Amino acid sequence: MASSTATLPSKMKAWSYSEYGKSSDVLKLDSDVVVPQPNDDQVLVKVVAAGINPVDFKRMLGMFKQIDSPLPIIPGYDVAGVVVKVGSQVKKFKEGDEVYGDIDETAVDHAKQIGTIAEYTAVEEKLLALKPKNLSFVEAAGLPLATETAYGGLERCQFCTGKSILVLGGAGGVGTMVVQLAKHVYGASKVAATSSTSKLDLLKSLGADLPIDYTKQNFEDLPEKFDVVYDSVGQCERAVKAVKEDGRVVTIVGPAVPPAFIYFLTANGAVLEKLNPFFESGKIKPIIDPKGVFPFSQTRDAFAYLETGRVTGKVVISIIP
Repeated sequence: MASSTATLPSKMKAWSYSEYGKSSDVLKLDSDVVVPQPNDDQVLVKVVAAGINPVDFKRMLGMFKQIDSPLPIIPGYDVAGVVVKVGSQVKKFKEGDEVYGDIDETAVDHAKQIGTIAEYTAVEEKLLALKPKNLSFVEAAGLPLATETAYGGLERCQFCTGKSILVLGGAGGVGTMVVQLAKHVYGASKVAATSSTSKLDLLKSLGADLPIDYTKQNFEDLPEKFDVVYDSVGQCERAVKAVKEDGRVVTIVGPAVPPAFIYFLTANGAVLEKLNPFFESGKIKPIIDPKGVFPFSQTRDAFAYLETGRVTGKVVISIIP
């Protein structure tokens, strides 16, 4: 059984949907949700902030309903918050610990019914890490899924020091992390990245050596080819034209065109633990869209903004003001 010294409420507020559809139509605030009880290998987290990702609205539209958990569903994968209860097998965390993570080990295969856009969520210990001390809860909530996806894709490509990389969608949630990891963690020889005109300076500040304005230049027409192309936007047919003959192309938005492969994240708190020193030293920075922080009451607006596809970095919902 889980142990707790504090008295916790039995009910909580959460945003949920009981049918599939557009967020503006199906997402509703429910004030009468039962607070989940953590299993032996889980902790209960009081949510301070929740990051949202494109997978959230794709799931809400019913794109994965064949393999989804039963409705109703509380969306949200990314969490930053405080541990308020620990399961009997939990070793790493105690009550009062400030933690962050992606609460779903497999992104779309039977993802949790109770996500992170709620006052409390239960999550396996192995999916969490201690929050970097220098980051706010809002900053930390924007990191897990995007960072772990960026890192996992680079690992699958066997990316390493001295290799070159082209990042498609360099200013997005995953792209901003790929650029920073490639440059500051892996030691890339050259980082090229695409974005719209207004985001080129951001790419430079993150470590891109060659920012490419996709409104003025086709990246596949560059004479230079790359060891790795990381496609975060779904331009696989063009991506394969920009890679060296023995290079690798990874996409996170299918379908994949050979020789590219599609990468599906398996979440793991150990990745965040490994990268925490880079966050704490400031070498890797969380990128939150300037208009991208929304209060809990405006969760529908947060989704509407994310769904424009024009977000720089991340959108985060602040659960506790």
